[in-house]
Order: sequence, then structure tokens, then C-alpha cells
Amino acid sequence: MTGERLDGRFARLWAASTLSALGSGMATVAAPLYVAARTDDPLVVSVAAGVAWLPWLLFALPGGVLADRVDRRRLMVVIDVVRVLALAVLAGAMLTGRAGVPLLYAVLFLVNSGEIVFRAASQAMLPAVVPRARLERANGWLGGGTTLANGMLAGPLGGFLFVVAESIPFAVNAGTYALSAVLVALVAGSYRGVGDGDRPAARSMRAEIVEGFRFLAGQRLLRTMAVLIGLLNLTLTAAMAVLVLLATDRLGLDSVGYGLLFTCMSVGGLLGATVGDRLVARVGATWTVRVGLLVEAGLHLALAASTDAWLIGLALFAFGVHGALWGIVFSSLRQRLTPSALQGRVGATTLFVAAGGNCAGALLGGVVAGAFGLTAPYWVGFVVAVAVSATTWRVFDRATVAAAYADPPARQPVMS
Repeated sequence: MTGERLDGRFARLWAASTLSALGSGMATVAAPLYVAARTDDPLVVSVAAGVAWLPWLLFALPGGVLADRVDRRRLMVVIDVVRVLALAVLAGAMLTGRAGVPLLYAVLFLVNSGEIVFRAASQAMLPAVVPRARLERANGWLGGGTTLANGMLAGPLGGFLFVVAESIPFAVNAGTYALSAVLVALVAGSYRGVGDGDRPAARSMRAEIVEGFRFLAGQRLLRTMAVLIGLLNLTLTAAMAVLVLLATDRLGLDSVGYGLLFTCMSVGGLLGATVGDRLVARVGATWTVRVGLLVEAGLHLALAASTDAWLIGLALFAFGVHGALWGIVFSSLRQRLTPSALQGRVGATTLFVAAGGNCAGALLGGVVAGAFGLTAPYWVGFVVAVAVSATTWRVFDRATVAAAYADPPARQPVMS
């Protein structure tokens, strides 16, 4: 197993994912700029963020069912083609002066809805593309490509292209989706969750969603990780929602300094993705998760108590490394423990839980800061991180994690 390598199929899947992340990132930057150029109403501008998050709550679970019902590769190609057409219409309307904010919102909603199903299908397809022993490396490469393209390159490139012409970031995004469709189409093989002869009689979408939920709930490691990510996303998004105020009011940073804080986190994420599989193999998934919980608590404590911008930058860098490592461990554990026929639904369920935490956190940050002071969201985040560390520490013991990594995996306890 250790001699197996990532082959050309994975290379094409990685390139498609990275190109899509670059294009999506540029459109994400350009969309609020386009809206802000036409209105100074904060509500209208903020709707862009809502349009980005709402599809995750509406379509994550149905998207997982779809990814388990059809060939995942073909589904990804169809989604990319639809997104190319939608963005081409938007870019063309902008060039001719016929676009408006409603059309932009409609296209963003469609594109983000497709992204959910695309991601569920991609994650479900990965275990059939790469050797089981290379899941950590594959997930690290995918995370690193997304961090580099979306977190580091898309922002400045999208802003620059928007200044040249408003339509260019959206046209480029259409081009990246077109290339993604071609690359995914070139991944040889069939990628159905089960064969046509193995599929049970047609069931309702609700029944299939419930089956995915039940499987996740019955796996102690996966259940705990999903709940952790939902809770920690809630407090993290709450913290990030008011970070701009913390940076300017407490740290004395200008807009460039504020942006550099996110750069610190992205650089950490890229480093974690690059060396993650080797680091996880060296220290083990157990301590990767446990140390990550401490890093999460430490970030909130630094944000709450420190006024040193350098310390905050270091804490965000460490958090970026931790986030990449957690992504590698959780994705790989889920792919190892989940049967092929359930990969789409279980992956989509975890995306739904994570997105729910993000949506709630975006509202929580402003409410808590407004009621109790600017540092209050960070103190809440610290308390939550310490509490979940204490209550879940023993879940990730070496024996349980080793059973998950066994080949074939040992049966996990249904409930505990």
C-alpha cells in the first residue's frame, strides 16, 4: 500500500478543483464590488453574503442524495456546464450594460447551489480515484490547491480584473468552470455509489437523507467531528465577523494590516496542506485532533486578551495550519469509514452542519459584540473551545482511531 501513488486521474481532479476555486474566489470578490458600485445600502450589499450561504442550507442534503444516485463524474461535468452558461449570461449582460443586481444575485445563487452538489460528488468520488493509503495526501493536495487559489490568489487578482472591467472576473470564472468540466470528463472510469443491479427499490429523497443522518450519528468519531466542526464554525465565524473592528480599534491596523491577518491564516493553511499527510502520519490522527482543539482555544484567547498585532498574526497562522490538518483528518476518516453508496449523503450532511454553524455565527458575532463589548465573541469562543476539548478529548483515543485506519476498518460503536 505504501508504494501506491496518486495517478493522472487524481491530477486532473486536483487541477479541476483548483481552477474552480480560483474562479469562484474572483467572482466572490467581484460580486460585492459590483453591488457596492450601484448602492450604498448596507442591507442590499449584505444580501450577497446571504445568497452565498443560503444554498448550503437548502441544497446540501438533497445534493448528497443526488451524488449517491448518479455517476458522480458525469454529475460534476453537468454542474460545471450549467455554471459556465449562467456566468456567460451574466458577463455578457454586464458588457452590454443590461445586467443589474437582481441578475447577479440569481446567478450567484445558481452557481453556489451547484458548488454544493459538485463538492459532495467530488468528495464522494475521491476514494475511488486514489489508493486508500493515500487519502491523507490527496485531501492535503486538494486543500492546498483551494487555499492557494481561493485564499491567496483570487482576492488580489479578482480585484485587479474588476478595475479593468466589471465583467472580466465573471467571464474568467466561466472559463475556469469550462476547463474544470473538460478535466473531470477526462477522469476515466465509472463512479456510481452502487451498481444499477445493487440499488434498492426507489425511495423518497427524505428516506435517503435520513439514512445518511443515521449512518453519521452511528459512527462515534464522525458524529463527534461533525458536531465539533459545527460548534467551532459558529464561534469562529462570530469572531471573524467583527475582526475588522478588532483590527482597527484594538490593534491599530489599517486596511492593509487587516488584510495581512487573513494572509497569515492562508499561509498557515497552505503549509498545513503541504506537509499535512506526513505530519499526521508522524504524530497520529489522535494528537492532530487534540492539539488542534488547543490551537482553537488559543486563537480565541489571543484575540480576546492581546493587543499585539504580531501575536494575533502568529495565532492566525497556527490556526491556518490546524484548519488544514483537521480538514485532512476528518475528510480521510469519513472517506475511510463510509460505504461507497453513502459517501455523497454523509459528506453532504457534514457540509450542512458546518454551513449551519457558519450562518448562525455570522449573526451571533455582531449581536454578542453589540451587547457585551467587542471582545465578548472571542471570550465566548474560548469558553466553547475549552468545553468541547474537555468533553471530546477521550473520543479520539489511539485505539478508536487505529480501528478507523484498519484495512478493512473495524466496526465503530453505534452509539456511546
